[in-house]
Amino acid sequence: MRQNLRLGQIAGIPVGMHWSVLLILLLLTQGVASALLPVAAAGYAAAAYWLVAVALAGLFLAALLGHELAHALTARHFGVRVKAITLWLLGGVSELDGNPPHPRADLLIALAGPLASLAASGLFAGAAWLAALAGLAPLHVGLVWLAALNALTAVFNLLPGAPLDGGRVVTALVWWRRGDRAAARRAAARAGQVTGGLVAGGGLAAVLVSGSLGGLWLMLLGWFLATTAGAEAADVRLTTALEGIDVARVMTAPPVCGYAGQPVAAFIAAVAAGHPHRAYPVVGLDGALTGLVTLPRLAAVPGPQRATTRLADVRVPLARVRVIAPDTPLVGALGVLGDPYRLAVVTDGGRPCGVLSPGDVRRALDVAELGGVPDRGRGAEIL
Repeated sequence: MRQNLRLGQIAGIPVGMHWSVLLILLLLTQGVASALLPVAAAGYAAAAYWLVAVALAGLFLAALLGHELAHALTARHFGVRVKAITLWLLGGVSELDGNPPHPRADLLIALAGPLASLAASGLFAGAAWLAALAGLAPLHVGLVWLAALNALTAVFNLLPGAPLDGGRVVTALVWWRRGDRAAARRAAARAGQVTGGLVAGGGLAAVLVSGSLGGLWLMLLGWFLATTAGAEAADVRLTTALEGIDVARVMTAPPVCGYAGQPVAAFIAAVAAGHPHRAYPVVGLDGALTGLVTLPRLAAVPGPQRATTRLADVRVPLARVRVIAPDTPLVGALGVLGDPYRLAVVTDGGRPCGVLSPGDVRRALDVAELGGVPDRGRGAEIL
């Protein structure tokens, strides 16, 4: 999940938001201020309702962050690195770099989020009681609503099936019983597809029977769960088939490269025109990697300037190039599939020795599923 707005760090974990969070906060604020509070706590000025609604939206966001932070801190306790926390339209995502060491850790990581939501629900319920004692009716109503929303969040997240926390509970329990984490993840993915179908079906029934617009939301949510569970099943298939294979076995080698001092026109004529790639490593005179050049960057150079413009002038800087070592496990390098340049440069001693593309990964997967051992593809000599 891409972060559009970075909020900083908590306990060393980068925290950010997807733009869709702003949409859900706006809808919640508008609904509470114009529908919930005026009906349940009538007699107050509109400004009071909006003030309480904005405060509740902030508390909702904090509770959502607390849910994900509970997952992240528990994972880190068991030695799993946390790359980032991203909040979005349907909740949040804690991006973990690695797998839990045992089923118990997986179970506790999964339960940490719902328990945090239940704790938040209790805190909001207690605050609602204090607000009632103080005679602050709009705040009392709003906090009761927020307590119920967090309790519902905890219960919903415990539905069995990926990608919900309940799916991780299923994974942990099946892993503990069978001793096979891949089989456990497959079981959780299947449960997620069933759960998503049931939620979507319930939403459709609500629309047909009562005409409730809330049913449309359930249909969307069910579709998302089923789709994400399908993606989880595909990921299990991919990681299982490629387990134990390193990058050196499947990379295309030797790589087709250009030199930093080479004119764009000469590179296009001698290299790009004869080798059907969209990105090429760029090396210096010593053979060390200095960056990456792509076809769109080459095309952006006006024709008359291509004879005098060098690759060094149009290359992607080395800091923005995905660089991996030959002995990197292929499963750990799958991020190349989502890289903006769709290419990782494999280096040995700072010099390119191969490249890894989504095509290389797909070929490795096809060969592995045939029962063979992937062997690296053939490239062309450095020009």
